[in-house]
Amino acid sequence: MYTTSKNWERTFYMATWLVQGSSFLVPRAYGVMHRMHHTYSDTEQDPHSPHFFTDVYQMMRSTVLIFRSFVTGKRLPDEQFTKEYLPVWDRLDKFGHHWLTRLFFMAGYTAFYIYFAPNIWWFMLLPIHYLMGPIQGAVVNWCGHKYGYSNYDNGDHSKNSSPWGIFLMGELFQNNHHFAKDDANFAKKWFEFDLTYFIMRGLNRVRIIKLIPVPVPVGRED
Repeated sequence: MYTTSKNWERTFYMATWLVQGSSFLVPRAYGVMHRMHHTYSDTEQDPHSPHFFTDVYQMMRSTVLIFRSFVTGKRLPDEQFTKEYLPVWDRLDKFGHHWLTRLFFMAGYTAFYIYFAPNIWWFMLLPIHYLMGPIQGAVVNWCGHKYGYSNYDNGDHSKNSSPWGIFLMGELFQNNHHFAKDDANFAKKWFEFDLTYFIMRGLNRVRIIKLIPVPVPVGRED
């Protein structure tokens, strides 16, 4: 969707680790899984299709096992998913993926709540902070392939979920994304809005990133 300089890539990489914290996802492993998801969308080879699991927990458990196998090297992805560029920062990946680093972030979140939470009920939100990455992935991949409407016939079960797609900054416009996976703008209809795309346009304007123009794919609307 875009290119950027090596320095800005490292800046984004570091920011990703800091923001994801205890739920940091090694980018190269996630990138491989995302490419697999598009190639095998809603088939048995899809690493996280909700249509082959009884519940969201089973789907995410399977996803985690595949993710860990790619990170550790126990499973090597097909070459078609690695021949295009994937960002790699081995030292940060090992540090960010380590269980001690995750515990450090969790302790930091807990300390923040101890200091700032108005009452004990707020502590019920802590598990969401601990596991924000998997929770976001579960919502997008489960709901984005089960609930909502389709603008395009992609040959899979991808859906758009308005207004939730707006609240998740475009992530739940999965049907649109699967129709035009290289298009930075996930919103296609007048009532859809992808805030992430406008942030990317802003970064493009100040030359931090360079958006790659993509041709409009030919497809049939549902």
